[in-house]
Order: sequence, then structure tokens, then C-alpha cells
Amino acid sequence: MSVSLVLTSDTHVPKRARDLPHVLWAAVDAADVVVHAGDWVDVALLDRIEARARRLVAVHGNNDHGPLRERLPEVARAEIEGIRLVVVHETGDARGREARCAARFPDTDLLMFGHSHIPWDTTAGTGLRLLNPGSPTDRRRQPHGTFVTAVVDRGALGDVTFHPVPR
Repeated sequence: MSVSLVLTSDTHVPKRARDLPHVLWAAVDAADVVVHAGDWVDVALLDRIEARARRLVAVHGNNDHGPLRERLPEVARAEIEGIRLVVVHETGDARGREARCAARFPDTDLLMFGHSHIPWDTTAGTGLRLLNPGSPTDRRRQPHGTFVTAVVDRGALGDVTFHPVPR
């Protein structure tokens, strides 16, 4: 059975945007699993996504405090149709990231992270896939905001798509 995913991070609502972009809300509503790698900023967004998502796997980020830190872990682990997923907010410097993360998270197929707001998709020599969906609300030095959709089917991650978010 295939499972549809939405991957997002660094939403910073309501600091960087009043709300999530409509296209991301539509993806949340359609997905089997929503994964958020932190920097929510306000617990109200967590409440709204929890109410709409069929399943949520999420962590807190460095800009999340109070109830967000009380409700969300620093590291989340889940198995989705045979894919061993780990979610964290920060992975450190881009230089050496793959080797460092492969050593920190053995027995992991997919590491999803955020913090930089820069989309990232690489694979470590061990086979660990590293994905950063960027930010849908704060593009920083990127041409546009982004989020990711993907599908897990028969233990394999596929159809990984970075979606540009219109300004």
C-alpha cells in the first residue's frame, strides 16, 4: 500500500507569514502523513495541523519554546511502510553532513531536517537519504519558498517533489 507524505519545516507562522500557503494546506489535507521539522513558532499552527493531518510526525526547532517544546520532541522516529524515518531540526554545517548524519543515525533510511531554509536532497554512502524541504514561508536566499511531497511504496521512497510556493 502506498503512503503519501508532505514534508515541511521552518513555517514560522505568524512571524514570517500569517498562515501557510493555500497549496501547502491542500497538500496537508490530501496526505497520509505530514512531517514537520520544527520552527513552528506558535502552538496554534501545531494545533491546526494536528486537527487536519491524518498522521503527524514532528519535532521542535530552535525558535520553538514553551508548549511547543513540551509537546514535541527534539528527535522523532517513525516507520512508514518499511521506511525508517528520523526527523530533527538541525544537522549542523553542510560540509560533512552526510557522513556525520549517517554516523549519528544508523539504521535510518530517511533523515528529514530543517533549520537552513535551503532545500536539500542527498544520499550518504550508507544509503541514508537526507531531505530538507526548505521553508514555505521564509525563502531566505532561495528564489521561492518550498515544501516536499513524496510517496512510500513497498518500502521505497519515490516521487520526491520539491514544490515552489508562489510569493
